[in-house]
Amino acid sequence: MWLLLSGIAGTVNKINCLLAQLDTPWKTLPAQMISRSNFSIWSILKKCIGMELSKIAMPVEFNEPLSFLQRISEYMEHTHLIHKACSLSDSVDRMQVVAAFAVSAVASQWERTGKPFNPLLGETYELIREDEGYRWISEQVSHHPPVSAFHAQSLKQEFEFHGSIYPKLKFWGKSVEAEPKGTMVLDLLKHKEVYTWTNPMCCVHNIILGKLWIEQYGSVEIINHSTGDKCVLNFKPCGMFGKDLHKVEGYIQDKSKKKRRVIYGKWTECIYSVDPKSYDAYKRAAGDPKRLKQNSCEGEEADEMPDVQETVTVIPGSALLWRITPRPAHSAQIYNFTSFAVTLNELEPGMEKLLAPTDCRLRPDIRAMENGDMELASAEKERLEEKQRAARRERSEEEETWSTRWFQLGVNPHTGAEDWFYTGGYFDRNYSDCPNIY
Repeated sequence: MWLLLSGIAGTVNKINCLLAQLDTPWKTLPAQMISRSNFSIWSILKKCIGMELSKIAMPVEFNEPLSFLQRISEYMEHTHLIHKACSLSDSVDRMQVVAAFAVSAVASQWERTGKPFNPLLGETYELIREDEGYRWISEQVSHHPPVSAFHAQSLKQEFEFHGSIYPKLKFWGKSVEAEPKGTMVLDLLKHKEVYTWTNPMCCVHNIILGKLWIEQYGSVEIINHSTGDKCVLNFKPCGMFGKDLHKVEGYIQDKSKKKRRVIYGKWTECIYSVDPKSYDAYKRAAGDPKRLKQNSCEGEEADEMPDVQETVTVIPGSALLWRITPRPAHSAQIYNFTSFAVTLNELEPGMEKLLAPTDCRLRPDIRAMENGDMELASAEKERLEEKQRAARRERSEEEETWSTRWFQLGVNPHTGAEDWFYTGGYFDRNYSDCPNIY
């Protein structure tokens, strides 16, 4: 079993007893995903062109059975890259592996066209992976605007990875554009290095008609605040004929702005690193055709997904940094989940007594959808949303403000921007003052 819980000695013993009863981790969901062909999203979105969608209630049929808090925990699917970075002695070598980790963090979005459930205010999610050497806690710290804060720490005090996400969604007629506002912070404790970056833009095409498909685009700048090294990654837009679909290209430069490595590949497949001279020589030999006009998410005329083969041409002398993990053969029937994602809502008998009462696994609407009961899922979703609205009205009438439980707002010392920071104590397993949100 991949999902473990920990705490004081007595709790650990109870968990070990639970784990001993399990032979293998989850490999599928209790029920296959339903068809969305009978539902029209146009009736909901036709008045929302150019607007932000965070306040618009969507039918449960367009969701996937995970909370957004669980979805962002998928950043940790390729934690082995962080461990590798911790083991390297050269700062440029560490930077290129951190760059691969930053790309891998968005790879699970490939073909994931279902919308995760919006977290309720105060909702939490914990994930402990002893096999990968980390534990994770996240909390929905704000509802308007919706902000999700997370903190992951190495069980051997090798690294910390934290940040907060404020997703802004806009509808442009045939596509939805997602801007994942928020900063990722990776602290390699052994090397006393701190890296920061933001995620690229994401666009889901053919919301109304046609086959849904996803592209990521925009510039991602990874900064090593300790050495001055920088990595600039360009997630390329699809382009008019699809030649740049899913491509990522960039470079690493040191504090004197000298290019040290070139990074290239596809966020849906693999990422390589090569010496700049080898890269330039290869490009000269291959020719440099004029760049094609590129599309953007807004105001596009055609949304057809380009028919391109998912392969990366490897430049001689390149080093493989990361390759995507193959998905289960039946992934299309389970919301295109990865093998990692399919385990995230796992709830074994007895586990609910060990989790915080605000944990996503205890949400009845998500659980009902996972079990294939869409009528119950819809009813529970509406009940929880109304309960949240009623609680907000009550606080307003009594002039009370919401207090977060596990995170506190502060200033990021590396970026100077406001951010949310874990205050500790979650894994002490004292949940007596957790709010009743379900």
